[in-house]
Amino acid sequence: MKARAKFGEFAERMLFTRAGLEQATRLNVATLHAVRMRQAGMTTVSDLGCGIGGDSLAFAGAGLRVSAVDADEVTAAIAAYNLAPFGDDAAVRTGRAEEFMSASRGEIRPARTDSADSSADAAHLRGTDTGAVWLDPARRTTGHSETRRLSASDWSPSLDWCVEVAHRHPTGIKLGPGLDRELIPDDVEAQWVSADGSVVELVLWSGALARDGIRRSALLVADGQTHELTAATDAEDLPVRELGAFVHEPDGAVIRARLIGDAGRMLEAGMLDAQIAYLTGDAAVTSPFVQSFRVRETMPVHAKTINAVLRANDIGRLEIKKRGMDIDPATFRRKLTLKGSQQATLILTRTTAGRVAILADRV
Repeated sequence: MKARAKFGEFAERMLFTRAGLEQATRLNVATLHAVRMRQAGMTTVSDLGCGIGGDSLAFAGAGLRVSAVDADEVTAAIAAYNLAPFGDDAAVRTGRAEEFMSASRGEIRPARTDSADSSADAAHLRGTDTGAVWLDPARRTTGHSETRRLSASDWSPSLDWCVEVAHRHPTGIKLGPGLDRELIPDDVEAQWVSADGSVVELVLWSGALARDGIRRSALLVADGQTHELTAATDAEDLPVRELGAFVHEPDGAVIRARLIGDAGRMLEAGMLDAQIAYLTGDAAVTSPFVQSFRVRETMPVHAKTINAVLRANDIGRLEIKKRGMDIDPATFRRKLTLKGSQQATLILTRTTAGRVAILADRV
């Protein structure tokens, strides 16, 4: 089920490990990586840290000639099986990313191998103006089932090494969306990607793969559509205002990219609280970059008071959202009586008036 969710019908002929599937890029997101490379004029890509081959599958499918490398022998073998339909256009080798790069000489090269086709691989991997590098450093402990996250200093290859490669070649570096922003170089495009409402990755793009004048991007992928908010820098903050007729919740990618201000200006909205990522306004507008809610009424955050309002509004199905409050929605739900025929959303948060419960309807 999880494999089909990530790879669709391609999952039927693929092999996976538990860890490999969990860490693999969704095919629809990987396809966007491939499209960017093709639009930038790339014809080849070296996928260093290829895992089970999720990104390489999209690269090859887009017509790029792929050289895929992974340090783990089992994982590399699985990637080779998954990429087998592309024949010589998708070669997979076992090795460390550092062994395949020689940044000082400005070329991409394979590690030593006794394979008869090593010379062909070297020609394939050699850097050119139309060759891109895709780096997915290992950010978890090794293993094929349970793994744990590592600190940036323990990644393989290190982030510093990846950034050095990015300064020499058109490069995409796939990272976790929660990366400390202090670690992001000033001269790359940082793109946070949200898929079906979940922020799944941060990609740092360099060279010909980075777009002129763009340093921050929030890319949303859902229901077969994409929407993107871009800027040259973090957006300016919006003023805090009183609760209006609507509450807007920015997508996680917009929050991570610090583009809440730009999203809010589209909606003629302000902030509910300077430290909380909820917007509010009176304009009856929305956008793909937020979830919007029409306010019904507000009340104190007391279960007894909220229950009375729920009964009065005949609410039997309730979505609970919260920000800026130390409340567990699942625990709080057990305090509520839900016996009506209608549905609504309960937003627990802070406003200029203090802690408040907002009964609202999705727009």
